[in-house]
Amino acid sequence: MDIFDRMKAGELFRLDDPEYSKVQEVVTRTIRLSAALNASTDVDEVREKLSGIIGARIDPSTTVFPPFHTNFGRFISIGKNVFINHACSCLDMGGITIEDDVMIGPRVTLVTENHPLDPANRKALFAKPILIRRNAWIGAGVSILPGVTIGENAIVAAGAVVSKDVEDNTIVGGVPAKFIRSIS
Repeated sequence: MDIFDRMKAGELFRLDDPEYSKVQEVVTRTIRLSAALNASTDVDEVREKLSGIIGARIDPSTTVFPPFHTNFGRFISIGKNVFINHACSCLDMGGITIEDDVMIGPRVTLVTENHPLDPANRKALFAKPILIRRNAWIGAGVSILPGVTIGENAIVAAGAVVSKDVEDNTIVGGVPAKFIRSIS
């Protein structure tokens, strides 16, 4: 397995990994393309630039407002009829999947990467995917941490920090996010 396969598998990888230069090449390219994306002046241009970053066509039904930030970009998948508001940040080395009809509020942070607790390995990284299921609504200023799945039709209240999976048809909120109620 190459470094990208190991990243997606959640294995530990280090900056001194013999293949880390491949990661750095993607990051450098993403930084360059992100500058153009965030200078875009209309949603069609944003879709075009973001498509270049993630390596897949963004559907015309999807709207992303800049600025949009990602450190890697290649492991992001965005469905149809998605709305992503201003200042979304995606650290996607573990993979971020946003299914159809999802709404993401401003200043949302999706983080798939983490560091080991052991100080001797702290500069290494491991990653776990984030999945946001169909028709979920992520409120303003939410942080979603590595390995979390947000269920279908779920709502995450503004300002929440989500460290555990959210069931379908539920509302969660707070720090850390906790169940508030079911959606009938």
